[in-house]
Amino acid sequence: MRRTTSLALAAAALILAGCGSQQGTGSSDKVSAPPRGGTPSPTRSAGGCTGRAELTAADHGRTVCVAEGGEVRLSLDGTRARPWKPVTASGSALRAVNAGFVLQPGDATAAYRAVAAGTVKLTSSRPLCAQPTAPGRVSCKGIEEWSVTVRVGQGVVGR
Repeated sequence: MRRTTSLALAAAALILAGCGSQQGTGSSDKVSAPPRGGTPSPTRSAGGCTGRAELTAADHGRTVCVAEGGEVRLSLDGTRARPWKPVTASGSALRAVNAGFVLQPGDATAAYRAVAAGTVKLTSSRPLCAQPTAPGRVSCKGIEEWSVTVRVGQGVVGR
């Protein structure tokens, strides 16, 4: 019994250590989210900001720049067992707009219009692992966090 508990704790520690090490891959000077397959490159303003940014869980830790009048859309794919919390925005440079429907339980979607120059941090979180369904299983209290910083640059984007 004691050996099983020790192995389970060691495995949980390894999982938690590996999950916390995936930060953004570059500096915070990145100016746009990567274009998605089949989507044309976003229009850029004179300040180098894009007119539209589409974000996913893979963009965690990034900084993107959107010009005033531009749009930020995001979709975080979750599961019923590991659902994303609703996305929160700290700051007043973005105004929430209709994101459409969430089709899968556990997903989080959001859409914003860039209304003023400034910086906004978008955040969400979800459980690191599903809760055990049977008695005697190891419980997981870890949280996976997601955040992206959005810089809104002055100047309206041409469409």
